Amino acid sequence: MSNLTRYDPFTDPIPDLFHGLFRPFRGLSIAEGPDLSSIKIDVTESEAGYCVKAELPGVEKNDIDVQIDGPSVTINAKVERSKEQKDGERVIRRERYSGAFSRSFTLASAVDESKATAEYKDGVLSLTLPKKASPDRKRIEIG
Repeated sequence: MSNLTRYDPFTDPIPDLFHGLFRPFRGLSIAEGPDLSSIKIDVTESEAGYCVKAELPGVEKNDIDVQIDGPSVTINAKVERSKEQKDGERVIRRERYSGAFSRSFTLASAVDESKATAEYKDGVLSLTLPKKASPDRKRIEIG
């Protein structure tokens, strides 16, 4: 017996046709390491502030840029890699890869930019982001 499907005039088959067409090709990069198309982060909060750990394997320390604007944090990274395979004196394949990656997120409270610190070791960026002291509220007497 054949499977029958009821026609629904309100569904559009075109979005399903192109689903995933414009995503980057993950298997075609020359980078032998992990995929950097999305920066993986862990955020922990304490009473004093936030601790952020971001995985950026294979990125040079000078190619990382961290920007803090109130409660918003942005991590930018540039990657430039080149790979060449030789067979004796003859070049068999030469590939170049260059890309920029960014990750932005907003924290629950503002960060004190002047006391923030960053450390990059073994492909992990560690940010220590202390919370900005909130101004004390003043109670007004009603007369």
